[in-house]
Amino acid sequence: MNPARLLLVIPCYNEEAILHQTHAQLVQYLADLKNRKLIDYQSKICYVNDGSRDKTWEIIDTLCQQDSSVVGIKLSRNFGHQSAILAGLETHVAGYDCFITIDADLQDDIQAMTAMIEKHRDGAMIVYGVRNDRSSDSWFKRFTAEGFYKMMQKMGVPVVFNHADFRLMDKRVLIELGDFREINLFLRGIVPLIGFQSDKVFYKRLERTAGETKYPLKKMVLFAWNGITSFSTFPMRLVLYFGLFNFIVAMAIFGYILVSYAFGFTVPGWTSTMLPITFFSGSNMMALGLIGEYIGKIYEEVKARPRYIIEKIVNE
Repeated sequence: MNPARLLLVIPCYNEEAILHQTHAQLVQYLADLKNRKLIDYQSKICYVNDGSRDKTWEIIDTLCQQDSSVVGIKLSRNFGHQSAILAGLETHVAGYDCFITIDADLQDDIQAMTAMIEKHRDGAMIVYGVRNDRSSDSWFKRFTAEGFYKMMQKMGVPVVFNHADFRLMDKRVLIELGDFREINLFLRGIVPLIGFQSDKVFYKRLERTAGETKYPLKKMVLFAWNGITSFSTFPMRLVLYFGLFNFIVAMAIFGYILVSYAFGFTVPGWTSTMLPITFFSGSNMMALGLIGEYIGKIYEEVKARPRYIIEKIVNE
């Protein structure tokens, strides 16, 4: 079997502190893979600049000028991590046999890519990089991350436990991915929906050696919420359950009023009046807000705006 032509897609956002170090490691690693004939000599690295505000694009442009095996894509503004990945993949779908996506900080162990490529040669169309050790995470991050995956699976979302966006995809998979036209992208849920033969490679996540994380707690919560509302209607079903609960509580209050009337305790009290008002008004506002979240997503999808806009490509 001939070695596959690989494109390594790396989304970048304000990564000037680590990009030179990342590139040096990747070039050396890919050279070793080429010498071992695991990948074709025309395999390349693609950096996607997602509207960085530092010197990330200048660094990418320089790397492209120095090395023709490096491709640089500059998006017109910040479109988000998922859109940046998709831009790198869709732009080169015709020229490569398989694609690996990995973050620029290289906390995902690049050594795992060897096993990914070998599993692809054995017939796997998708190979997921899965963390088998979260000892480097804080207790809070480990608890919330694992809780997120478990919750998603219980809601029927086909996510791979402890898998982020470190994966290998065959060209055929990427062609099918093009038929998914959601504006609200959540690739961790979309890719498993495509099907085809898949496999897993387990690795230990490394420490970031430079720069700062691009996913603080606020962004992680928003990303998780986007994934839940994009792939599951379970939160909407919770509104129904909450309505039924409110109805039961209302019936209990009604029974209390009837008993009070029957025994002559009919003097209205401030607590018994205010508690139901605040409870029902608050729950109604929560329900309306949740429904509004889904309606807002419908609004965004109907407009069908582009998921990314490419300003410039170097070494296409």
